Amino acid sequence: MKTSRTALNLTEGRPVKLILLFAIPVFLGNLFQILYSLVDTKIVGSILGEEALAAVGSVSILYTLLTGFFNGLSLGFSVVTARFYGSGEEKALKRTVAGSIVLGFLTAAVIITFVAVFLRPILVLLNVPQQQLEMALSYITLLVCGMFVTLAYNLCANTLRAIGDSITPLIFLIIAAFTNVVLDYVFILVFGMGVMGAAAATLVSQFLSVVLCLVRIYRGFPILHIAKEDFALPKSRMIALYESGLSMGLMSSLVNLGSLVLQSGINQLGTNIIVAHTAARKVFEIWGLPVSVLGSSMATYCGQNYGAGRYDRIRQGIKDALFLGAVWDIFIIILAHTVSPYLIRFIASSDNEEIVYWGTTYLRVDMSFLLVCLFIIILRNCMQGFGDYRTPIVSSFIELVGKLVFTFVFVRLFGYWGIIWTEPVVWFLMVIPLITKTLKNPIIRKDGAVEITRQKKRG
Repeated sequence: MKTSRTALNLTEGRPVKLILLFAIPVFLGNLFQILYSLVDTKIVGSILGEEALAAVGSVSILYTLLTGFFNGLSLGFSVVTARFYGSGEEKALKRTVAGSIVLGFLTAAVIITFVAVFLRPILVLLNVPQQQLEMALSYITLLVCGMFVTLAYNLCANTLRAIGDSITPLIFLIIAAFTNVVLDYVFILVFGMGVMGAAAATLVSQFLSVVLCLVRIYRGFPILHIAKEDFALPKSRMIALYESGLSMGLMSSLVNLGSLVLQSGINQLGTNIIVAHTAARKVFEIWGLPVSVLGSSMATYCGQNYGAGRYDRIRQGIKDALFLGAVWDIFIIILAHTVSPYLIRFIASSDNEEIVYWGTTYLRVDMSFLLVCLFIIILRNCMQGFGDYRTPIVSSFIELVGKLVFTFVFVRLFGYWGIIWTEPVVWFLMVIPLITKTLKNPIIRKDGAVEITRQKKRG
């Protein structure tokens, strides 16, 4: 199959080199996404004050929940696309892309409508402080209504990555990031739009990314050009595609839903704690990004190699990804215990000692257990790549239940300390089914992989 020169075939060549070549542009792209989210936070805090920052922080996890679901949904679709790319089935690949568009936007229409109708009650359930409620509502309403743009970008970017091109989404995200910075100042300072200006800047810059991606696909990726007949996807294939998409979407949603539950507990602890946690989570997102990217890259890597029947490469790729992630995590643990206070002061735009103390404490405790999180992220994404959809959801469900228990029991007893210890405890519980099922998977066991290959040849 002919593709652009920027596309990587992940089924041939040294796994660790290919994983890095694929993951680095994805990492830089995600970094720029976080950076313009960070810019929003920094500008809101420094120009509009701590109340505005608390309003944005109190609902940011709801936005993360929705964007995480749509990114997971499109990533799940793209894993199926990667399998057909790996097996060389161009017609099936095109039909998968067409099915992804239909299923993605139908799902988005239902979810966005529901959330928009019940947005105020949702914020009340989140315990958003009354003095910040209207400000938070105006901010999140615009972002929720613009979720169609977010989905469109994720569909474009993850489809390109499925065929090995992680460069194109990076280039357009960089353009969007700089656009976002400029628009933040224009909408907030020049037009006086307040927190709505930050939301509008994010959506306009995302829309620009979508337009640029579509132009690039049209000009450089004929393999992704779909026609009317490609939308005639068989029912069984449509169900399988939706199963993959929903699996990754739900996996992300359960994780973020647990964080949403935690946020409802945090919102009861006062403005200083909300600001401290908002700043700490921004640092957490940046520090954890390389591992998160390794995970999503491994879903594509495993998808392509599963389609090509290269199970030996899947096993080696998992080992390489775990090694790369461990090196990064050790570096981050050192950073957490040295520079955390300075980062909290910078992001929160505050020298409030209570904010600095709690933000720093959260990072130092939680980052110390980052190696456990590494196994969770790598293994559950690899499982999605070779077709195990259930175990990652089970693991994520454990996280949701754990965060529910901590929010309604331990946060009431121990305050913010209950929040701090939630994730390390839950991570240890989550990793158990992932490691157990991975070791039993026939693709991971050499004898089992040989038998699968024989069965495919006989079939």
